[in-house]
Amino acid sequence: MADQMAKDVAKSVRMPTLSAPLMGAQAVQGLRSGLAGLLNFVVPPSCPVCRTMVQTDGGLCACCWKKVPWIEEPVCNRLGLPLAYDLGPGAVSAEALANPPYFDRLRAACAYDGVAPRLIHALKFANQRYLAESLGAMMARAGRALLDEDNVILVPVPLHPWRRMQRRYNQSALLAGAISALTGVPVVYDAVRRVKRTRQQVALSRGERLRNLQGAFSITPKGQAELADRSIILIDDVHSTGATLNALSQTITAMSGSVRVRRVDALVFSLNIAAGDPVTI
Repeated sequence: MADQMAKDVAKSVRMPTLSAPLMGAQAVQGLRSGLAGLLNFVVPPSCPVCRTMVQTDGGLCACCWKKVPWIEEPVCNRLGLPLAYDLGPGAVSAEALANPPYFDRLRAACAYDGVAPRLIHALKFANQRYLAESLGAMMARAGRALLDEDNVILVPVPLHPWRRMQRRYNQSALLAGAISALTGVPVVYDAVRRVKRTRQQVALSRGERLRNLQGAFSITPKGQAELADRSIILIDDVHSTGATLNALSQTITAMSGSVRVRRVDALVFSLNIAAGDPVTI
């Protein structure tokens, strides 16, 4: 029995032989591929929601895939909210007219409902960083109109250094990296810094969130150079009240001197739609 298992492992996992031509980066990549194959044989990938076996890490099973509340066209051109009727390009919702955001356009892969909160929680708080690749792919699909424009760069929403040290990573930066790998759109990771150690936003009201983020961001010297005359896409995991993206957009558009950006858009994985139904104009 043990011999047969060893043979099965050998057949399914081709570990690289480090011969002379296979040196440097090629050797490292080959070793990583072999180890990944071995790990998948011993511990097969599973759905991050229900733990059903799947083909790739971070992939959803068919059942959980159906439980993702995807956002499809038509949507509000400003806030990305789903619209009840297709009124053509540029249509905006009543919410966007009543409370126009500081950013130009927002797009989201799905609503903050169904299995979406569990996926975000797993990425953000449970150290399941591998989910960034699959969630980033979903975001790239939702934001293709923004990503296909000229002179675009991605800017992940930064964490305060203390929060970054506690969490050990920035989930927005991981998502930005995944989107960049798929689309080729570059990322500027240190264009903006979070200078104010804000309270956790989860339990705060809209007004409290806005006050909490006043003066929270500043542009770095590198950002002053990298953001000039570029179209910016801010990357975050969730858009709820809009406090974070509005505060960051306001900081970027208010850069001092002659530094100006072309536009500021936003791309998130999940959008909190309070009413739950498509909004009207």
